[in-house]
Amino acid sequence: MTSESRLDAIREHISKDAFANFLGAEVEIPAPGHSRVSLTVTADMVNFHGMTHGGLIFSLGDMAFAAAGNSHGQTAVALNVNIYFLKASKVGDRLVAEAREISAGGRTALYEIKVYNEDTGDLIASSQDLVYRKKEWFVSA
Repeated sequence: MTSESRLDAIREHISKDAFANFLGAEVEIPAPGHSRVSLTVTADMVNFHGMTHGGLIFSLGDMAFAAAGNSHGQTAVALNVNIYFLKASKVGDRLVAEAREISAGGRTALYEIKVYNEDTGDLIASSQDLVYRKKEWFVSA
């Protein structure tokens, strides 16, 4: 299997995320250890103040984290997420979460996730997330 066909198999596996599909999120994996997830905020995604619900922002970042963490084809699960909500967003905003692997060693890896408003460039949230890699592969190395 070539590295490109392997990455395609990983992308196909990750594209089956039912929650991401339910929300209408678009998941991209440009390269192993890097992902981008985007969606447009709808009226069903805001809180009682009319701002994007924090749970949605967390979920968007978590989907990017999951895609990046599993982008090597090895089953990876979250150990910790530390998120900072920095700015509000609203209905109609196009939000993008970008995850990048910043350190990997042994069974764990650290990711930096930025959630931003695609139209304004405003940083909406930032997190550092730690993944644990299991001894199983969903696409062989």
